[in-house]
Amino acid sequence: MSTFKNIQGRNIRSYTTNPDNPLEGQMWYNQTELKLKGVVASAAWSSGGPLATARRILGGAGTQTAALGFGGRLAPPPNANSALTEEYNGTGWAAGGALGTARFGIKGAGTQTAAVGFGGSTPITGKTEEYNGTAWSEQNDMGTARYSGGGFGIQTAAVMATGSTYPTTPNATEEYNGTSWTAGGNVGSARYNLAAAGIESAGLIFGGHESDPAGGNVGKTELWNGTSWSEEADLSGPVYYNGQAGAGTATAAISFGGEGSSNQMRTATEEWLGAGAPLTRTFTDS
Repeated sequence: MSTFKNIQGRNIRSYTTNPDNPLEGQMWYNQTELKLKGVVASAAWSSGGPLATARRILGGAGTQTAALGFGGRLAPPPNANSALTEEYNGTGWAAGGALGTARFGIKGAGTQTAAVGFGGSTPITGKTEEYNGTAWSEQNDMGTARYSGGGFGIQTAAVMATGSTYPTTPNATEEYNGTSWTAGGNVGSARYNLAAAGIESAGLIFGGHESDPAGGNVGKTELWNGTSWSEEADLSGPVYYNGQAGAGTATAAISFGGEGSSNQMRTATEEWLGAGAPLTRTFTDS
């Protein structure tokens, strides 16, 4: 029987944590988690139609062939908040109804015809709006006004986890039932500019920036069971201060883009395949 060393020409290395930038095909043993891990190839990205209006830190919802992009901040000048909504049909974007309140750092959940957007800045707000496929309508505010948290779920069952109230970062979780927000279990690691995926009863948050006590960009991953959060295996590196994006479910999610150390912009994609599954990653960083 052939061994890993015979095939790869080297032994499997042992680490106390995951290596910061593992390469495709690399394998290692995580001493802390007592698990064998590795990086395998994943699918590639292809170009879609561009947004009509360039902006950053915007909200999103929907599916690959019926998506929404809303809010955000326009490029300088004027670097102003945007209320614009655009609808994607799998090929290109078309104008939708404008948000009632222009803002960046807004989070979203739901579908193209039944979405909810919540939170945002500037100023920091807990405002919530619902989209019916044509127009937005204002609903009850979140209990804690904040922006750039982790949002996931559907219009009638959404979750907002942590986020920034600047200069503080609360670890609060709130759940939306289509009418109002109620408090849920606290996040273990308070942070902002993080990514999320999943539904109200099974969600995932990952990456982001901690302001206190340690501070800095983190690769932390936490799993939501509808009541409380549990810490899972980290992303491959402590990155994403300016926010990577996420999509998928609690057992099959992807993380893509973001900002790494020394203002390095990343094109890497990582796949979450559930607790205990191997890391899957597509390179490269720029």
